[in-house]
Amino acid sequence: MTALVLLGVLALAVLWLVGSYNSLVTLRQRCRQAFSDIDVQLKQRHDLIPNLVETVKGYAAHERGTLEELVAARNEAVAAQGPQAQAAAESALNGVLGRLFALAENYPDLKANQNFQQLQSELSDVENKIAASRRFFNNASAEYNAARESVPAAFYAASFGFAPQEFFNLEDGERKAVREIPKVQF
Repeated sequence: MTALVLLGVLALAVLWLVGSYNSLVTLRQRCRQAFSDIDVQLKQRHDLIPNLVETVKGYAAHERGTLEELVAARNEAVAAQGPQAQAAAESALNGVLGRLFALAENYPDLKANQNFQQLQSELSDVENKIAASRRFFNNASAEYNAARESVPAAFYAASFGFAPQEFFNLEDGERKAVREIPKVQF
């Protein structure tokens, strides 16, 4: 009788561990999917930038340095791998894009150009989607990390290859820009 009870307790412990392991696998997959969603949005953003550069070139030919810097920042962002590297590259790209839009303020014809306005609107839409994807990814990462660090997973997660998940964080300059109050001008 004691052997059956002991066997039953052992079976429940194994089932509990299997359930915990499967939970970690599910959460890890959710993190990977969320990161993939960010990748999709960033690709859309990167695809819009060459069109924006070409539109601006026609109006601001002597601003070549800013345009070349934007293309270089885009290429670095496309090549970045992993949450931290992509966050850093995207932060640099945001800085150059901000300068480009500030540059557009000096060219009323460019600012009024329908193609430029459409690209700016599409880019703004993609930026909102990226922000939402980042929030989802960071939430999935927090859930995964919490499950990974909780008992019983804390005892076996590292040995089964469940590494901590990095967050997709804003860089210092981007964080400062987010905190600043937007200026509305008419």
